[in-house]
Amino acid sequence: MHDDRTLVEARLKRVLDERIRPAVHPASVPLDVAVWNAPGEPVPVAEGLAAEPVPTAVGEKWGAPWGTSWFRVTGTVPREWAGKTVEAVLDLGFDENMPGFQCEGLVYRPDGTPVKGLNPRNQWVRIAAPAEGGEEVRLHIEAASNPVILDYHPFLPTQLGDKETAGSEPQYRLERMDLAVFDETVWQLVIDLEVLGELMQELPADSGRRYDIVRAVGRALDAVDLQDVNGSAAAARAELEKVLATPAEPSAHRISAVGHAHIDSAWLWPLRETVRKVARTTSNMTALIEDEPDFVFAMSQAQQWAWIKEHRPEVWAKVKKAVADGRFVPAGGMWVESDTNMPGSEAMARQFVHGKRFFLDEFGVENDEAWLPDTFGFAAGLPQIIKAAGSKWLLTQKISWSQTNRFPHHTFNWEGIDGTRIFTHFPPVDTYNCSMKGSEIAHAAKNFKDKGVARHSLAPTGWGDGGGGTTREMIAKAARLRDLEGSATVEWETPAAFFEKAEAEYPNAPVWVGELYLELHRATLTSQAGTKQGNRRSEHLLREAELWAATAAVRGDFAYPYEQLDRIWKTVLLHQFHDILPGSSIAWVHREARATYAALAQELNGIIDKAQRALAGEGTGSLVFNSTPHARDGVPAGGARPATAVGTAAIAPRAGGGHVLDNGLLRVEIDGRGLVVSAYDLVADRETVAPGRAANLPQIHADFPNMWDAWDVDEFYRNTVTDLVDADEVTAGEGASVRVVRTFGDSRLTQVLTLAPGTKRLDIDTEVDWHETEKFLKLAFPLDIHAERYASETQFGHFYRATHTNTSWEAAKFEACNHRFVHIEEPGWGVALVNDSTYGHDVTRTVRAEDSGTTTTVRVSLLRAPRFPDPETDQGVHRFRHALVPGAAIGDAVREGYRVNLPERTVAGGGEVAPLVTVDNDAVVVTAVKLADDGSGDVVVRFHEAHGGRAKATLAMGFAAGSVAVTDLLERPLDGVRAPELAGDAVPVTLRPFELVTLRFTRG
Repeated sequence: MHDDRTLVEARLKRVLDERIRPAVHPASVPLDVAVWNAPGEPVPVAEGLAAEPVPTAVGEKWGAPWGTSWFRVTGTVPREWAGKTVEAVLDLGFDENMPGFQCEGLVYRPDGTPVKGLNPRNQWVRIAAPAEGGEEVRLHIEAASNPVILDYHPFLPTQLGDKETAGSEPQYRLERMDLAVFDETVWQLVIDLEVLGELMQELPADSGRRYDIVRAVGRALDAVDLQDVNGSAAAARAELEKVLATPAEPSAHRISAVGHAHIDSAWLWPLRETVRKVARTTSNMTALIEDEPDFVFAMSQAQQWAWIKEHRPEVWAKVKKAVADGRFVPAGGMWVESDTNMPGSEAMARQFVHGKRFFLDEFGVENDEAWLPDTFGFAAGLPQIIKAAGSKWLLTQKISWSQTNRFPHHTFNWEGIDGTRIFTHFPPVDTYNCSMKGSEIAHAAKNFKDKGVARHSLAPTGWGDGGGGTTREMIAKAARLRDLEGSATVEWETPAAFFEKAEAEYPNAPVWVGELYLELHRATLTSQAGTKQGNRRSEHLLREAELWAATAAVRGDFAYPYEQLDRIWKTVLLHQFHDILPGSSIAWVHREARATYAALAQELNGIIDKAQRALAGEGTGSLVFNSTPHARDGVPAGGARPATAVGTAAIAPRAGGGHVLDNGLLRVEIDGRGLVVSAYDLVADRETVAPGRAANLPQIHADFPNMWDAWDVDEFYRNTVTDLVDADEVTAGEGASVRVVRTFGDSRLTQVLTLAPGTKRLDIDTEVDWHETEKFLKLAFPLDIHAERYASETQFGHFYRATHTNTSWEAAKFEACNHRFVHIEEPGWGVALVNDSTYGHDVTRTVRAEDSGTTTTVRVSLLRAPRFPDPETDQGVHRFRHALVPGAAIGDAVREGYRVNLPERTVAGGGEVAPLVTVDNDAVVVTAVKLADDGSGDVVVRFHEAHGGRAKATLAMGFAAGSVAVTDLLERPLDGVRAPELAGDAVPVTLRPFELVTLRFTRG
């Protein structure tokens, strides 16, 4: 029997490939083809349709990199085809092995109506069913010649990733432009045989069901006349009816298929091309919905919906109708499928604010699920944000890519830093591009880790990116798998329908506490430093702009810039997409991102300046504006006062070379190499730097990962390291500062180390003129601290990770994410390392042989130099700011993290500016002060407990408050939540550890 099965499998493959599939279109005639190549960037549809093309033909090359060609195809349906189904088969030169990563097209009728997309596995356009014969055919194809960046050798450096360097060599060759007869019976036979053949391969070798399928497939192949496939297809199908009609076991695993097309908002193509990818895919899906009554398609990323509305109104009309019919489902409730490790607190919240509001405003749809299949791990602060946005479920898939440890669940409750739990599903199909292959469905059932207590899983079904989404073949396979013995059952459902069933059957799902760390793609915390800096600085500029604009609007006749801030927020959120902010896109994407961030900075600084000048009023004095949530140097949080002196700091020569900085609180010794050999806390009588070691030590590693250059750093990078100890210059600078210059390779590193008066903080300003290749630059701080864990800031709090590697889970976190600070401490004394724009870091511990003490080394990641997909990644000048803070408690780390990211601003003016809101407990940190998005003039204040303990505080409002309500992130009052009572213009609050609260105040 084993030999019979093997023979049948081999026979099936050859007969399908060589005889049956070609017979799906048994007759064809060529279409006439003409082409017009758009100059430069894509043109409006009307212009492309009106352009006069020139004749071309199958076999001709076309398409410079990133170009657009408008093909016109014309022809006549032969009279003898009357009564038959006729399709146009349009092959632009596709490689069917790579759906989504090559040329694509969108087909239009002459009046500009979009018909459907053309993709490698979706090359047909229905002309008539049935045809009358003699119909005139005229179609237009807007074809994008996007170059293949991710080829079969995907990690070779290429200049194709930017139109400025890609050249003009044609990329593709027209393969087929025909009218063809479509034989429905043969097509159905193909699906029958594929489903059974794939299922046959997955069943146990001794399975009776497998034997039944083998015999039925053999009989069907016997029934096929290889010289007349079309005439014998019905007889072959009849041999399969019984085996296809046998129902599944009642205990079979149940799969909710969700139509899906994961479209990266930018990656191996620029943002402008994603606009067109979305239009092609949604055209496909609305057409498929019209043909397939059971099919349901879900699309996330409100930004992509907004692009359709703005750029393709004719497609938007079809989408709106399909949404109204419940067939085209807005999913996820976020502006984009963002990275979730690096976006700051408010930015992560605004992803949900703007995403959910778009779907509510446009369709009245409230998303209960967050939909993030491809994001590179999840920060521990996210569950609270999901809940605060009014959602309750999360879907992801990428965790299956982890290289070291297999995640123990597929359905579970994920608990965040504040104790919030979110019901989470991680599809066991292990792909967000499911194509309904029998191997995928069988894998989902076998792989499901929660079997025995649950049996529902979800399969996102369809080709992503430029693949065009779900195909008619996938739908046909799903129909056969709906209730088929030997297989899991498959049913088209919305994400919400799946989650309702899954949650109901698994009320006591297991709990996973803390971050969902992806054991892969760790280098995305560092790649493309310019993009990451643009994000961080935009987040903080937005904080300032909202704070000062709201303060000025409440205090005077300043016009709060609602629309401007809304637009800027959406632009920043778009660039947090999980291939832009992580640095894993082509050069074009990051070149545009840097320009966008620069323009946003200019615009936001204009808002801030205008608001602060309005607040400062007339006068010649100097007012210092403090945007941080803590008082600093005599200036209240969110207010402005004249500058005051806070002490002195001195510099002196160091015995043996170098310099000593001293401000009475901290004494720092910098040796002749420009390294920090001592940072002595004079108050605590405690040394910071480990004995015999030096801090602020630049280190460089070879960095050539096994795969995914911009994405990955593999642990073996640590095997080779060079300490950059040689200095070209170590000189005293202005005030209590030292300037250090080093050259290495083709690069130059310049640092200024400054001890500010009145604080235990050593500021480190670093400039790197970077011209290395496949290298990794870090800055090391070996600390004389014994600790088994350390804290990294994340959204609305901080998260602890181990300093040891007791288990493989801990060892796998050899590169991790922090926001503004890393903090490590022994009971009663700690050290913070804060930054203004870096995210990646590592922490290791060693025991010193000489005194058995522990050295805990914190290293910040500065720069990498991968060559794919951007061969010039990070080449050029970069500036970073860090600060070493000895003697810091966690609250000091929070405060100094804000300080380094929100420098003071000095404005000429007359008097002080009182804060719009004042908090009397530093553990309660205000992350946003703004006017309500609805234009009512209400004041919205968002804050959280930041130290990890319980806190009581009083919020005093600097205006006459009429009433107060507790709201969700969308500024809607929470049902059943009692608002704190106003006592005059103040409210008392009590918070749990890391609890997030949003209050909305009317003005009296």
